[in-house]
Amino acid sequence: MALIETTSITVPARAGSASGLVTEIKGFWKRFFATAFNPYRPELYYMRGPGPAWRAKHGMNAPIRLKPRDL
Repeated sequence: MALIETTSITVPARAGSASGLVTEIKGFWKRFFATAFNPYRPELYYMRGPGPAWRAKHGMNAPIRLKPRDL
C-alpha cells in the first residue's frame, strides 16, 4: 500500500521568530497524527475469495474447493 502526501511550499519564518518554529512543529504533529491514525484501511474492503453469488451460481461442484468454514 502506498501513501501519497502532497504539501505546498511554505514561506520560511524569519530566523529570529520563535512563533514560526512553534507553528511548524504544531503543523508537523498535526499532519503526523492525521496520517498515522487514519481510520481508513483499504485492505478491509478487498474481496478475499468467491462470494455468495458465485457460490449460488456454481454450487458445490465448482472447480475451486471451498473449506467448510468458508461457507
